[in-house]
Order: sequence, then structure tokens, then C-alpha cells
Amino acid sequence: DVQLQASGGGLVQAGESLRLSCAASGLVLDDYVIGWFRQTPGKEREGVSCILAGDGSTYYSDSAKGRFTISSDNAKNTVHLQMNSLKPEDTGVYYCAARPRGGSSYDYWGQGTQVTVSS
Repeated sequence: DVQLQASGGGLVQAGESLRLSCAASGLVLDDYVIGWFRQTPGKEREGVSCILAGDGSTYYSDSAKGRFTISSDNAKNTVHLQMNSLKPEDTGVYYCAARPRGGSSYDYWGQGTQVTVSS
């Protein structure tokens, strides 16, 4: 079974940093795109960043560019999202998800980790 375990959320002040981790089991990172999504009350789930570990290609939303860095540790089957210069609007529940390389949808989702940024 594929399982994704998200961790690393917390309560920080604006301008501080957090590092989220997504530990994957039951899949090989090289064969998947791992994405991070943010959910806030009253808003649609938003894609923040994703990585194809097999070739290192990455994507960032406009709000994440220049502040967030996604990386993969294939030896530990883990994807990290380093979030710097956090803003109150970054607040939300962050989910990691896995999409098969070449696939069209994210088939596997982690349980989410809460990020709260105070002003």
C-alpha cells in the first residue's frame, strides 16, 4: 500500500521558516510526481509546489516562487518543502500527494499538516 506521511507544520511568526516533510512508502519516488497543496477554509485547494524526483524538475506557484524550495531525498523516500519568509496568507493545512509519472491525477494523499503564520 502507498502511504504518505506529512509532517513539520507548526505556528510561526511572519518572516520565519518551516520545513515540511512528506515521507512516502510503497512507491519509488523516481516514478512519481510529489506535490504539496494548501487548503484554507472557504477556498479551493491550491497547488503550491511539486517535484519529479526522477529528473529533479520542479514547479512553484506564483506565491511560492522565491520563498519555497522543494527537494527530494530519494535514499529516505522523502520530499521536503522548505518555506522561508512565511506570510500570514501561507496559513493553511498542507497536504502532500503523489501522481504517477505521466499520470493525470494525484492518486495518493497524506493526512495534512497545519501551518499557521501569525502577523
